[in-house]
Amino acid sequence: MPSYNPPLRDMQFVLHEVFNVAEDFKQMPAYAEVDADTINAVLEEGGKFASQVIQPLNISGDTEGCTLDKATHEVTPPKGYKEAYQQYIEGGWPALSCDPEYGGQGLPATINGCFYEMLNAANQAWTMYPGLSHGAYEALLAHGTDWQKKVYLPKLVSGEWTGTMCLTEPHCGTDLGLLRTKAEPDGDSYLISGEKIFISAGEHNMVDNIVHLVLARLPDAPAGSKGISLFAVPKFNVDENGTIGERNGIYCAGLEHKMGIHSNATAQLVLDKARGTLIGQPNKGLQAMFVMMNAARLGVGNQSLGLTEVAFQNALAYAKDRIQMRSLSGVKAKDKPADPIIVHPDVRRMLLTAKAYAEGGRALSVYAGMLLDKEHHHPDEKVRKDSGEILALLTPIVKAFLTENGFKATVECQQVFGGHGYIKEWGMEQFVRDARINMIYEGTNTVQALDLLGRKVLGNQGATLKKFGKEIAVFIEAEGVNEKMAEFINPLAMLADQMTKFTTEIGFRGFQNADEVGAAAFDYMKVAGHLVFAYMFARMAQVALQKIAEGNTDPFYQGKLQTARFYFAKLFPETLTLMKTARNGVKVLLDTDAALA
Repeated sequence: MPSYNPPLRDMQFVLHEVFNVAEDFKQMPAYAEVDADTINAVLEEGGKFASQVIQPLNISGDTEGCTLDKATHEVTPPKGYKEAYQQYIEGGWPALSCDPEYGGQGLPATINGCFYEMLNAANQAWTMYPGLSHGAYEALLAHGTDWQKKVYLPKLVSGEWTGTMCLTEPHCGTDLGLLRTKAEPDGDSYLISGEKIFISAGEHNMVDNIVHLVLARLPDAPAGSKGISLFAVPKFNVDENGTIGERNGIYCAGLEHKMGIHSNATAQLVLDKARGTLIGQPNKGLQAMFVMMNAARLGVGNQSLGLTEVAFQNALAYAKDRIQMRSLSGVKAKDKPADPIIVHPDVRRMLLTAKAYAEGGRALSVYAGMLLDKEHHHPDEKVRKDSGEILALLTPIVKAFLTENGFKATVECQQVFGGHGYIKEWGMEQFVRDARINMIYEGTNTVQALDLLGRKVLGNQGATLKKFGKEIAVFIEAEGVNEKMAEFINPLAMLADQMTKFTTEIGFRGFQNADEVGAAAFDYMKVAGHLVFAYMFARMAQVALQKIAEGNTDPFYQGKLQTARFYFAKLFPETLTLMKTARNGVKVLLDTDAALA
């Protein structure tokens, strides 16, 4: 059975030594009292909940799965899940980064992100029950009516109720303009009818009510995505004071049988004149839903980050213990009949791949969290605007690059186990299965790549990319004279310079033929991901070198430098191939009718 130890030391390194988040929090009145000790205490307790309460349920929950009572349409999660959720509520964890006006603790989103990394590592499927509630909270906070905020937000903040996002229909996934669910006005509310599928945590009995955020069309709505509205549809109707009443006309008709995340109820929901209330303006539902979707995209990247970390931890422990063959350079464990497999170079390649993706992903996740906090809480309007722009640029990278890396890392870690990695009891095959969904939902990674290149970069002629590039350029200029930083700065500077020409070339081709953007987008996303990771690793190496120069003998810093060197030597160089394949254009993809006949 796998184990999990919260990576508190690395979290503290990124939070306090690389980004010095407490100093930034002092500039934001809402977080001015949040210091390093507070952050560390919260994450230490959060790590205990993740590792001691929900991690032991991960394999058993995957084995048991969820049970649907077709007569009552009620779903029962695996044994122990409801009790763990009650402990989650009692610990105040749902309220961690929510507004105190609605019962929240008012801590930064950055800290909530670190907490959720640990939850995802411990048990992604369980974490998905409360995970979407925070996105529903954010959407209602931004676009809800006064009544919706009064009734729904305190319950979502406390965790007494959970939330979902209901977008997908059997014929309609990414292209939401095709959705058919209808909303008929009925007094001050609406009667909504249709069918939704793939709804994570769409039905369960762990809470008294579930608040579904449902996309639907009004009778006079224009065609396409411009005719979509958003509604709050509770599982049980509530009166004007929020008191639960009769069962609403939304129920679970079936559960999906999936490759992974077996213990999360991925529901097929039928709406039969379910009563709901409008969120935001008519036909402006996507604007409101995107608040939730962008939060979810950051959260999905966080899911793969957690799985990368836990897979690495278990593969590392196994590699130190498992003996197979002798080292090619001579016997290393003379007291044993064979050497531990960690002596073999390719085993170390697999381990270091996962470690580098975890540590680079953690730094990016914290960086994105700080941008989110600044966007909403910094007193300087320019800082808020710039932070929001850069976060919008990085969101598809967080979602797509971290999930691509996470799947690769879990597969590599499974490979470390050899045949045992294919066996359920070790837990590695579950990490692979669970990681696979993260590349698909909340917009497939190709959709994220198109969003990055088409909207976030070319959509404003590269202005936001240049803004982010200036930050990197300032760092390069400051550290370029430091000889010890050369091995990290030089490749970063090279890619930063290449990125401008690369982007311009792809943009020019796309201007002539839009399919060129589609052909290049996925490769472009990965190149951009490496630019960000290179920046993160260079910043981490800078701190490690400084600590060593000061005489600090903690081996943590040497380990950080070794991981950074591995990243730049073995992972970063794929940018050359990616730029080459992106430049090879669309013809080799679309001029293939005979091949695909």
